Amino acid sequence: MERFSHHENSTAPATELLSRTGFTIMAIIMGLFSVAGLILNILVIVMILRNRQLRQPLSYALVNLAICDLGCSVFGGLPTTVNSAMGYFSLGRLGCVCEGFAVAFFGIASLCTVGVISVERYIVVCYPMGAVIFQTRHAVAGVVLSWVWSFVWNTPPLFGWGSYELEGIKTSCAPNWYSRDVGNMSYIIIYFLLCFAAPFSIILVSYSRLLWALHRVTKLQISEDRSTQRVEVQVARMIVLMVLAFLITWLPYAALALAVIMDSGLQVDPVIASIPVYFAKSGTVYNPIIYTFMNRQVIYLLWPFCLC
Repeated sequence: MERFSHHENSTAPATELLSRTGFTIMAIIMGLFSVAGLILNILVIVMILRNRQLRQPLSYALVNLAICDLGCSVFGGLPTTVNSAMGYFSLGRLGCVCEGFAVAFFGIASLCTVGVISVERYIVVCYPMGAVIFQTRHAVAGVVLSWVWSFVWNTPPLFGWGSYELEGIKTSCAPNWYSRDVGNMSYIIIYFLLCFAAPFSIILVSYSRLLWALHRVTKLQISEDRSTQRVEVQVARMIVLMVLAFLITWLPYAALALAVIMDSGLQVDPVIASIPVYFAKSGTVYNPIIYTFMNRQVIYLLWPFCLC
């Protein structure tokens, strides 16, 4: 019978990791995330494609983000729900590799798309009439870049640099954070720097400069009703919400992976190790709400669309 490198059988129930009730609870939680992610992201895609008012260059990245999150729900959330309900990973070694690659591929593409959105919004707000005019070709380039970047850094484990293995309570697969092999460690460190730290740095720089530019404009405006100040506060709140959502979704996962790599003696309880996984997959619900449904233009079109 085929076995994984963590010495966990791919088809035998992992009863020593979690009780039957525990697996059921985890399955319900992941099932709720998955179904909500499916519904919300499909709604985003259909709404933008069917409403001419929303079909603009800035919407390309929003549709791409919804597609990425939809992929995470289909290839990550649903299989994890089924495996958790069964109490063990049922897809075998090949299924583990395929699921690990698919989730990482769509997940990193989603993460990079959030970075692309931050750059696009910085350009649109800070250079509305300047030399840099955001056009369709820029939007397409951003979308293509997110997919290419994710593909480049998620395929090495398929060819021996790194690997995909079971994680947490052994009902889902991901890049192997636990191996002390030098090649695997080098891959994980580079993966962390280029697929988490780099996009997060871009997000911070873009939104910081956007806020600073908006603050300078506000100081120059003399408005009795303080409308510009209100706009600045609203934009600041939205940016803080976006950054917090990003951190809640990805920081626990990245921090745990880096901690395991840096400390060879670190022993993490499987249930504790599964919590960051669930946070990461919950982004499929946060993203459509924050980036699409909190947009006033979308809200105005949402109810008529839902009521046909």
